[in-house]
Amino acid sequence: MKRTSFEGDQCPIARSLDVIGDWWSLLIIRDASLGHRRFGEFQKSLGLAKNILTVRLRALVDQGILKTAPASDGSAYQEYVLTPKGRGVFPILVALRQWSEEFDARPEEIGTIMVDRGKGKPVRKLALYSQDGRLLTAADTALKPRPPAKRARSIAG
Repeated sequence: MKRTSFEGDQCPIARSLDVIGDWWSLLIIRDASLGHRRFGEFQKSLGLAKNILTVRLRALVDQGILKTAPASDGSAYQEYVLTPKGRGVFPILVALRQWSEEFDARPEEIGTIMVDRGKGKPVRKLALYSQDGRLLTAADTALKPRPPAKRARSIAG
């Protein structure tokens, strides 16, 4: 059964899920963020069938989240590298991680903690702040219609 596409949906969350919403894609992006670059590295880490991994990697490349590059060791292999769009998923992964650390039924089974590489200290929980620096919750936010895009003035010549 083919899933419904949210590509044209007005909701930015739905549109994002259309691109990165399946768990394998997020786990591939997680692994790429941790330095995995080769097909075999992703397969070993995820235990994913080759055909499924191939489809997911191709989709992530097609969406501009990963790009292929010649292998850094000069071999004939190709590597998968995060693009700026792909690196932009990192805060989403951190938010998912922190949510799990807070609400998982067995958090003691989580095998790692995220630390600041330079200081070795745990990373502070992500938070949402207003333009003036106030900490916001969902109750402090609202959605309103986006203003119409301004048209560029044409220069009559």
